[in-house]
Amino acid sequence: MNKEYKDYPAEKIADKLNQVKKYENKYGKSLRTVAIRKWCTDINYRRKEWEWRQNVAKSINYNTNYYD
Repeated sequence: MNKEYKDYPAEKIADKLNQVKKYENKYGKSLRTVAIRKWCTDINYRRKEWEWRQNVAKSINYNTNYYD
């Protein structure tokens, strides 16, 4: 597992932002498109989202039966 944040390539972020713009032009804004737009335009948002995913993965204990 990566211990250090590595940002996505700028081309991929720009492509995703263009997809969001096209979607919003066709269907209008939604909470999902607002969040993706923020993800594309704010490096701190991407970093915090990455840290959140890492902490979720760390919190999973494979030897615990959560159903009992």
